[in-house]
Amino acid sequence: MSRNASTIAAAIETPGVIISLEAVAANIAKMAEAISKTGVQLRPHAKTHKLPQMAQRQLDAGAIGITVAKIAEAEVMAAGGITDIFVAYPIVAMSKLERAVKLVQSGVRLIIGVDSLSGAQRVSQAAVKHGVQLEVRLEIESGLNRTGVDAAEAPALAQQIAKLDGVLLGGIFTYRGAMLSGAATMDLKAAGHEEGRIMVQTAEAIRAAGVEIRDISVGSSPTALYAAEVEGITEVRPGTYIYQDVMQAAFGLCETGDCAGAVVATVVSRPTPTRIVIDGGSKTFATDVQPDKAPLHLKGFGHIVGDPDAVFERMNEEHGVISVKADSTYQVGDVIAIIPNHICSTINLHNFVYLQQADGTLVQTPVAARGLLE
Repeated sequence: MSRNASTIAAAIETPGVIISLEAVAANIAKMAEAISKTGVQLRPHAKTHKLPQMAQRQLDAGAIGITVAKIAEAEVMAAGGITDIFVAYPIVAMSKLERAVKLVQSGVRLIIGVDSLSGAQRVSQAAVKHGVQLEVRLEIESGLNRTGVDAAEAPALAQQIAKLDGVLLGGIFTYRGAMLSGAATMDLKAAGHEEGRIMVQTAEAIRAAGVEIRDISVGSSPTALYAAEVEGITEVRPGTYIYQDVMQAAFGLCETGDCAGAVVATVVSRPTPTRIVIDGGSKTFATDVQPDKAPLHLKGFGHIVGDPDAVFERMNEEHGVISVKADSTYQVGDVIAIIPNHICSTINLHNFVYLQQADGTLVQTPVAARGLLE
């Protein structure tokens, strides 16, 4: 990814996010090819890019649809021409279910996550009211301890959901990330295989209870390929891979040079020979992936492009503090590029990104689904 400081400084105001379209294309192609070899379907999560045009690139490369977390994101994707959308999150507010119905009525294949009978009953109520059928997937808790029904309770719940009017229970899904036996891990293959086995066994138990389960949807960027190797898995939902970030590089899934996204910032101060301050802090960079935490033990809040010795040590709202070598050449006014630890949450902090064309041209592009939390 070309991030020539003088060119960037002349083209944009900092801090800002630059996305290399060449790197995007390479990342999309790599994942699409790897997953296609497993025979499993690819439904990328749009949480990373939040752009219908990026979703379309993924579809053009073989993805069957897109994943989002909120109904507002689904609306943005649908407005951008995406017609097969999975909201991998429980939708329980009737106002949001009314919006889901409108998407279905517009011709979108919309799938909704559920993890309780009361939630599924609300889906049924909205569907019956408007004379439509709403497709749902039952979320299974597989180790992350957030939403999802315990696997042992899934068959009984699936039986109840399958009887509801206006509801089509098409499958099950989970999100687990890089976990093995209940703990964070660097053994992605073992983690993916365990995730896949848990879900296939849960699906088999539900089928044995008399409920047909078609889709078994799993997988994060670290585990998607390995989970897809488990017989019976039908779909994976990686997201971060399209841009990549320091976290993915630490997992060994890419090199920093493969990362499509970087924050560019200006050095506004060099108070001491070993400290520079940039014009981007916690309002610019995601802080949810902290340094020196297991299992990755990341060094700082991001990778400073071209200077492996620099460490992004801390930040306040508008200040990023980076330790540098005393003999480094940083000057006030320099523009530097930083690959964030977590690109997904970083993108959501920015109203727009700059898409970098093959010739280096930067095109300012609004992040269409940015901040759509409802």
